[in-house]
Amino acid sequence: MSEASAPPLPASLHEAALPPEHPRDPWGWCVAISLGFAALGAIRLTIPGAPYFDEVHYLPAAREILAIWGDGGRYINREHPLLAKELIAVGMAIFGDNPLGWRIMPLLAGTVTVFAGMRALWHASHERFATAAFGILLVTGFHVFVHARIAMLDIFMAAFIALAAWQFAAAIREPERGRLRLALTGVALGCAMASKWNAVPIAMAPGVAFFAARLSAGRRRLLMSKRGIPVPGISLAEAFVWLGALPLLVYALTFAPGYWMGDRFHPSPLAEGGLIAFQREMLDLQRQVLAPHSYQSSWQQWVLNTRGIWYLYEFTDNAQRGVLLIGNPLTMLLGLPALAWCLVRGAHRRDWSRLAVVAAYCASLGLWLIAPKPVQFYYHYFLPSCFLLAALALALSDIHRSAQHRWISYVVLAGSALVFAVFFTILSAGELEGPMSFAKWTWIEGWR
Repeated sequence: MSEASAPPLPASLHEAALPPEHPRDPWGWCVAISLGFAALGAIRLTIPGAPYFDEVHYLPAAREILAIWGDGGRYINREHPLLAKELIAVGMAIFGDNPLGWRIMPLLAGTVTVFAGMRALWHASHERFATAAFGILLVTGFHVFVHARIAMLDIFMAAFIALAAWQFAAAIREPERGRLRLALTGVALGCAMASKWNAVPIAMAPGVAFFAARLSAGRRRLLMSKRGIPVPGISLAEAFVWLGALPLLVYALTFAPGYWMGDRFHPSPLAEGGLIAFQREMLDLQRQVLAPHSYQSSWQQWVLNTRGIWYLYEFTDNAQRGVLLIGNPLTMLLGLPALAWCLVRGAHRRDWSRLAVVAAYCASLGLWLIAPKPVQFYYHYFLPSCFLLAALALALSDIHRSAQHRWISYVVLAGSALVFAVFFTILSAGELEGPMSFAKWTWIEGWR
């Protein structure tokens, strides 16, 4: 039989004969979306001109850190680690003790969160549409934007978690550079925990995932074998160094300035009792029972986006202004079925990128189901909301592959951007018409 008359290969064999598909890296989109976020975040960054909401706690702490190079600063705001306050102090050292100096580093951290988050999803999924969609959803999802414009700790924690996720996913995708990527993961995890303890459940995830993957491979030399997933060439013992020991070392090193804080009337708790004893003091401070607060809420309210926080609502800088923290009303709700979709599809197809975002969402939210903090607030949903939006981006990517329903993915992204535009004035401390202007945006009672 001649070659020309040979029967066609079955579709499955024909597809197997083709070279593997290598989607083009959407690096340019990652850069463009991140720069767009930075430009939006810079609008009215220095308004209000006075500290607002929890800036009143963290700016004094940053000033005391700067005072180490002067007459010695006191160690205040002891319930939280130092790194995020040190980074705020860096901005103040460069740009001065003014609104720009207070908020420039949070804006940089927010930009890093968007960029690194997209890079993480790209390496985890290799889906171009999901990567770009995630960036758009993060930019328009309210949480990152609001926290990138205020001198609080949460945005630094999120930035380092995003960097860790990027490097860990890249280590799995590119094992030839796995050692360097895992080392960078460990550094980022240590910095995340040193920014805020909320990062601890997620910081444990890469090590647990590595152990579970290597255990499932059934290797006889479990600790020392370098073969098998998730990163060939790296033994479980070495992974423990990068993902277990290194983060703890980095975490400890971030407390170094604390040893020089204090004077004979206000001695440094680190210099007096050491790092371990101080961790116990921090834990006791975290456990202290706070008085009930008008803005306190529960995790069920966070999930349904029914309880917000007004970070600012007063006459300031020559106008009535407000900053409201809620989630994007569209994407916070659409993200819930997207999580279920990712769980089902991930389990059915053994798609680890989809299962990973579901697991990360549950771990970051689950902390607050067991945390010994009787008074909790909506900003504790910051990290879970990012993983929720990652699940929505992956679900939209699945819809985008359907020629018949592709339009839905674009409508959701456009809708998220439109809702963001509607709320932009009270996300960015814009001028309001008067004291009752809040009613325009408080669509439900829990947002008042």
